[in-house]
Amino acid sequence: MFIHIGNDNAIRSGDVIAILDYNLISSSTIMENFMEGSEKEGKIIGPRADAKSVMVTRDHIYYSTLSVTTLKKRASMISTIDKLDDFSDDIKEIEM
Repeated sequence: MFIHIGNDNAIRSGDVIAILDYNLISSSTIMENFMEGSEKEGKIIGPRADAKSVMVTRDHIYYSTLSVTTLKKRASMISTIDKLDDFSDDIKEIEM
């Protein structure tokens, strides 16, 4: 499944490694170094202006204008949907 993270970006829910508050970047030298290195490698997607959160995936890092809470809710909703049973084949058999 996919999670819409704002700024016309949608990512696979299985690729998510971390959802971080944007303000945490400046409070940690390790995070600052990580972000600088990722930016040099061209792995950062999305505008830094108005960013509220950072979504870390296997291949890229996304700046998002959505809050961490909103993104976590969306990810949780996807997780819940994935756990639902799929009865579509059973319905097709009944219709025939």
